[in-house]
Amino acid sequence: MIDAHEANLPLNQGELEKKTTAEVSEATTETQTSVLEATCTNPSEAANEGAVETQAPIEEPTTDTVSEEDTTAPEPTSELEEAVTRPAVSLSKEEVLEKLREYAQDAENASRQDIDGLKQAFYKLHNTEVETARQAFVEGGGAEEEFVPAEDPVEVEFKRLMNIVRDRRSKQSADLERRKEENLRIKLSIIEEIKDLVESGEDTNKSYAEFKRLQQQWNETNPVPQGKVNELWKNYQLYVEKFYDLLKLNHEFREYDFKKNLEVKTHICETAEKLAADEDIVSAFHQLQKLHQEYRDAGPVAKELRNDLWARFKTASTIINRRHQQHFEVLKAAEQHNLDQKTVICEIVEAIEYDKLKTFAAWDTKTQEVIALQNKWKTIGFAPHKMNVKIFERFRHACDDFFKQKATFFKTLKDDMNENLAKKKALCEQAEALKDSTDWKTTSEELSKLQKEWKTIGPVARRHSDAVWKRFITACDYFFSQKNKASSSTRGIEIENLKRKKSVIERLSAIDEKADVDEANKLVHELINEWNGIGHVPFRDKDKLNKQYNSLLDRLFASLHINSSAKKANNFRSGNGSGQDSGQPLYRERERLVRAYESMKNELQTYENNLGFLSSSSKKGSSLMDEVNLKVEKLKADLNALKEKIKTIDNSMKEEKVEEGNE
Repeated sequence: MIDAHEANLPLNQGELEKKTTAEVSEATTETQTSVLEATCTNPSEAANEGAVETQAPIEEPTTDTVSEEDTTAPEPTSELEEAVTRPAVSLSKEEVLEKLREYAQDAENASRQDIDGLKQAFYKLHNTEVETARQAFVEGGGAEEEFVPAEDPVEVEFKRLMNIVRDRRSKQSADLERRKEENLRIKLSIIEEIKDLVESGEDTNKSYAEFKRLQQQWNETNPVPQGKVNELWKNYQLYVEKFYDLLKLNHEFREYDFKKNLEVKTHICETAEKLAADEDIVSAFHQLQKLHQEYRDAGPVAKELRNDLWARFKTASTIINRRHQQHFEVLKAAEQHNLDQKTVICEIVEAIEYDKLKTFAAWDTKTQEVIALQNKWKTIGFAPHKMNVKIFERFRHACDDFFKQKATFFKTLKDDMNENLAKKKALCEQAEALKDSTDWKTTSEELSKLQKEWKTIGPVARRHSDAVWKRFITACDYFFSQKNKASSSTRGIEIENLKRKKSVIERLSAIDEKADVDEANKLVHELINEWNGIGHVPFRDKDKLNKQYNSLLDRLFASLHINSSAKKANNFRSGNGSGQDSGQPLYRERERLVRAYESMKNELQTYENNLGFLSSSSKKGSSLMDEVNLKVEKLKADLNALKEKIKTIDNSMKEEKVEEGNE
């Protein structure tokens, strides 16, 4: 479209109105397209941080439809913005406090992200200290619900500085809102003045100078309320275009204005292209927002250059926007990876099997594992903002549950240990009552039982463990020390007894089995009595010596009893005939022998029954068994001899009957 001034043709009122209507429509369409394509900052950031309003450039083309994806920068989520501005986790609480003091001195220029980052870093350190103190309190035997963290003077100072920063920023925000309202009033006034210039038809030179002054005032008046930005800019753009197109502006002024605007916008394009290669893409993105504002504030260029110039600026903007989006996608992936790691740690702590933790060592090992997981947690970065607090609460709940279970275990264990201490003190009293006893054997057995019982009693508190054990073992050691002293004096006697018992064994071995039975029996009984009268021998020789002794007795008893039975039977046979010469009836002798046989048989039965109640575990029991065995063997031999006598009488009586029949 060629305006009347450029064609050097006058316009009548009808043509002027027709032209005005058409260009208003065109300007409005261009403005709407520009608003859709413009790259905007986050409205909440603009309101809170005083960012410049987002406005469309004057001359975006209407003939080329541009994708919103190409030109509109993605609005970074709050958690990603925070990830960029978070302070280093290596700062201590004092360093965070010092940094906050600096911000408090210049709160108006400190960014909200920096302040929030310091607050998050401080309370992460503070909560870690509180958690450590709480764990120490619980491990020391205190109840978790009774724990009250001590007042932290550093936290008090931190809150005071935060209140200062908050008050100053609130005041700054209120001042900013008042300034925005004032700027809105001024800009509405500027639009009205431009409208008056357009409609007044005054001298061109005077109108142009006033117009440039109003343009400069417009550009210097920022910011305005965010909700009024687009509507305000549309009205301003409308009357600026009308001023350029409807006034009879000197062609040289117009060309000069287009040239200056071209230089400004070309410089903006070059700056945007350099930003596309900037390594700090977040900074580049924010600088791009300012460039868009500058591009809009600059005046129009020649119509044939508008499309190409805008395409150049849009291309650079698209590169920055895509890099910015990719940057935050990488941050999102990293935060998701951190969330996965933290989820695994939560699952490990939640999967602890408390019913298997029954000892100090088991709880101590598991506690070290949980502390190691807590330290690992601290090395992992932030999770996505919407999950960061939730996953931390989950982990803290799992850790709290672990230490609560541990406190319950130790509380129960404390009661058990008190009971165990009472039992061990009772054993100490019993041991101390026995330590002066001289009944070495019985007391040794009693102390051995006490020591075995001690082992069955569970642990006691560490502060009592050494003392009660020392008390018990001192009493036991004292008794056994006295016993060893008493035993050392009897060692020589035992060696002498060993020699005497060996002598008895040698004399038993020398008894001839063919010797006279009565003499041999008499000698054996004498040696048995001598053996029984000898005292203890060394313990290591006792079993071997008793085995030799018992073996010899068994052999002698068997041999002597057989010989005794045979001797008695022969004597009876040889004396049987003399019994008849004396006139003694055989049947009376037989009845006497039968009665004696039955009596011996009953006596033998009694001895055999008694053997079942005797024990050979002691020296006395062994000697008694030997004597009973000797009597049993003797009775068996006597029974056999009686049988032979009865049999001999029966044979004699048969022979007499045969002789009487022959006569």
